[in-house]
Amino acid sequence: MNCTTQKDFYLLAFSCSGENQPLLFMGLLIIYLTAVLGNMMICVLVCLVSQLHTPMYFFLCNLAVQDIISVSAFLPKLIAITITGNTSISFPGCITQIFLFTFCMGLDIFLLATMAYDRYVAICIPLRYCLIMNARMCILLVTMAWIFYISNATCFSLLLSSLSFCKSREMNHFFCDLKMLLEISCSDTSHIKQFMSVEIPFTGILPFVLILTSYLYVITAIVKLRTSAARLKAFSSCSSHLTVVFMFCGTSIGIYIKPHSENSQEQEKFLSLLYIGVVPMLNPLVYSLRNRQVWTAAKIFLAKFILGTPL
Repeated sequence: MNCTTQKDFYLLAFSCSGENQPLLFMGLLIIYLTAVLGNMMICVLVCLVSQLHTPMYFFLCNLAVQDIISVSAFLPKLIAITITGNTSISFPGCITQIFLFTFCMGLDIFLLATMAYDRYVAICIPLRYCLIMNARMCILLVTMAWIFYISNATCFSLLLSSLSFCKSREMNHFFCDLKMLLEISCSDTSHIKQFMSVEIPFTGILPFVLILTSYLYVITAIVKLRTSAARLKAFSSCSSHLTVVFMFCGTSIGIYIKPHSENSQEQEKFLSLLYIGVVPMLNPLVYSLRNRQVWTAAKIFLAKFILGTPL
């Protein structure tokens, strides 16, 4: 059989008529630009405004950087497909997308878990907050996470780069999906599936369980507060993060629990677009619109920038 590892693949992306192509293009472009600019704004504020030099916003800054990488890895290619109609993607480009997808999804849920633990310590054991969530611990957690998830994504990429492909090179998705790549490969993929079965519980399920456990303790602690004002203040300190957790986990988990049907592939593409593009776009809006500290930091930054005084 004429097998190869270096031929181009073809992404079928979204099926829509020519009349809807400009609308799809404008929608994707708005999502991409809003996500990049919004997350860049978060990074600038956290780095330059001293009032945001706290563990929570340090993790948020890393989440914003990850979101910029995520949308930049997938949406420009989808926008190009929408404009040109050229659905081809090279083999190295496909492996790069899988590397970035594996890295970003793993790092995203780890950062959300770390932020959930931060809220748990702040609300449930506030007297030990500065001792536990010190600068050294925060930097160590984030550094180890970046190194681990880059290494994990590299392992996936190396395993996939050795596969051969004899079947159709078309993928009914808008990016190179790991499951579809394994389906169209004519190589033995059992070792990759075994690696995934061992790796996913540690990189995906364990952080998700930590998020649920942390907020179970947080909600219990909030309910026990004596006054409604205290409960409202405690809940407002973590409401933005809870909103982001529900958006990301709800859309990503929805892919795995949705019923199987003829339209399931189109539903999967739509859900994938939600957590790859829409959620990173909404994250800065959620943290800015629902957070007085971010608003205050933005006002301080703009005032100092206009006056020309050093930050």
